[in-house]
Amino acid sequence: MLYLDRPAVPWRGRLWSHLISDVSYAELHAFAEALGAPRRGFDRDHYDLPADRFRMAVWLGAHVVPSRDLVRLLRDAGLRRPKHLHLPHPPHDRARSVRELD
Repeated sequence: MLYLDRPAVPWRGRLWSHLISDVSYAELHAFAEALGAPRRGFDRDHYDLPADRFRMAVWLGAHVVPSRDLVRLLRDAGLRRPKHLHLPHPPHDRARSVRELD
């Protein structure tokens, strides 16, 4: 399922929402593409979505939740990527990259 908070974060003269999936990053990327959101809007585990795309996201099926619920939903789904965690490769590539170092 897809979730977003109300546009409340000011940046570059606009207000922004955060769009997440509690299913997969693939679902999140597909939804963002349907919205016309550029991939550069993806930040670790969510998309930064400008206020002018908020209504369309809701129309397409995203559920509006309070901002504080987004992190909980991501954690519960195992999809949270904290800012301080900088992995050189996505988790599924880690074993391969370790073998390549041997």
